[in-house]
Amino acid sequence: MSLTRTTVYVDSDDLAIIKDAAAHGDFNEAEIIRLGVHLAALRVQRRKQPLELPTFSSGDPTSADRAEEYLAADFGNDPHKPPLSGEDARPWDRLQ
Repeated sequence: MSLTRTTVYVDSDDLAIIKDAAAHGDFNEAEIIRLGVHLAALRVQRRKQPLELPTFSSGDPTSADRAEEYLAADFGNDPHKPPLSGEDARPWDRLQ
């Protein structure tokens, strides 16, 4: 990877967050900023070719209409109930 030096004006609150993360994490300030620039560049990048996703045929013409039912069967949720909220929405937070 070839690096080019540049100057960027950064909000002071954002820079304070970056400095704190660098002081307490595994990356230095420059690495955090480079990662942020890279992620922003990927976010705004335009594709030269349309994204082609693989498709398949299940042989069941009703499968698309029953997707919620299939997901509920795998995840154990009733598709007609609202999604979990509050403490129940993030059970992994209670893990020690």
